[in-house]
Amino acid sequence: MRQTWRWFGPADTVSIDDMMQAGVQGVVTALHHIPTGAVWSSAEIETRQQAIAHMRDGTPSGLAWEVVESLPVSEAIKTQTGDWRGHVANWIVSMRNLHAAGIRVICYNFMPVLDWTRTDLSWRRPNGARCMRFDLVDFAAFDIHILARPGAAADLPEPLREAAARRFADMPDQRRAELARNIVCGLPGAADSLTMPQLRDLLDSYAPVTDTVLRRHFHDFLEQVAPVAQDLGMRLCCHPDDPPFPLLGLPRVMSTEADYAERMAAVDLPANGITLCSGSLGARPDNDLPGMMRRLGDRVHFLHLRNVRRDGDTIPDSFFEDEHLGGQTDMVALIDAVLDEEARRRAQGRADAVIPMRPDHGQDILDDIGRGGQPGYPAIGRLKGLAELRGVEAALSRKPRP
Repeated sequence: MRQTWRWFGPADTVSIDDMMQAGVQGVVTALHHIPTGAVWSSAEIETRQQAIAHMRDGTPSGLAWEVVESLPVSEAIKTQTGDWRGHVANWIVSMRNLHAAGIRVICYNFMPVLDWTRTDLSWRRPNGARCMRFDLVDFAAFDIHILARPGAAADLPEPLREAAARRFADMPDQRRAELARNIVCGLPGAADSLTMPQLRDLLDSYAPVTDTVLRRHFHDFLEQVAPVAQDLGMRLCCHPDDPPFPLLGLPRVMSTEADYAERMAAVDLPANGITLCSGSLGARPDNDLPGMMRRLGDRVHFLHLRNVRRDGDTIPDSFFEDEHLGGQTDMVALIDAVLDEEARRRAQGRADAVIPMRPDHGQDILDDIGRGGQPGYPAIGRLKGLAELRGVEAALSRKPRP
């Protein structure tokens, strides 16, 4: 596995110097300041590459921008409204510009309205560490009583509605405001978050978009971008829904192994691939991560390795982001499956035999607490996770591979 690290640009509290000391091999980043739907110009890409290439004192870092996360897919593309065709054309131009700059892997997602969704961004663990959490009752309280989405109560089972009503009644105004901020805080690294009126308007725009319609729109998008990526030698890798179940009455179409298989079969090209995120997918008990890696590994172009612990085994359910070797995904078995896939690719002579991986998210520990960094992306917590994953890989690398 190639060890990469997500960076949110010059404003990130974790610097290139910090990444150098962590011993990462490559950088994952995106141009978050460019509006969704607009072209990523060659000049903007070059500016970011130069920022990565140097430490604070101007010393060459030896690091390069290796994976894009994410080149955003606009809501217009997902709903096929407005200038959605122009947005697809701009996405392809951006992809060509990234290719010209030497970047070959693009991670993206097709989640409607909200990217990752959490109710707590700094949930205290018994040892004093902080992590992100999705609390199903809190989310239902937001949906029914704060957002007041029409039809929200009807979408939820009676016990959850009743629990949400009690939770909301006991919730101080400060917590209600915090909960709303956490849920609509926007894409990781984005400059802006949604307001309640903007969220309601976006939800209204999805009224005609059923599960079947969103899947068709996704296939339409893939039919336009994947052949171009194939011709260029690019690797596109869709990130799963986070969490991997419907929210706010919206469809979710990248939550299970069957979803991934359907998307890949829709445009059956090697360029049309997967970001296997063990944390997002692990929030469902029916997602077997080591098995998914073994069955779908041929099209895994990028790995997010993190772990979650669910409160139970229902779908949906509450969960929190556990330590990388904690949680309910067998990380050792998953990495073993990754190393088997890499060995198979080397035997085939594939240029992409080594799969880029990043230690996704992490708990705030030690000096991370109070640093004010991007939620879920601490320096020390990710470094701890990376060290643990390195140790597993080093031990498993001694095992003979076919």
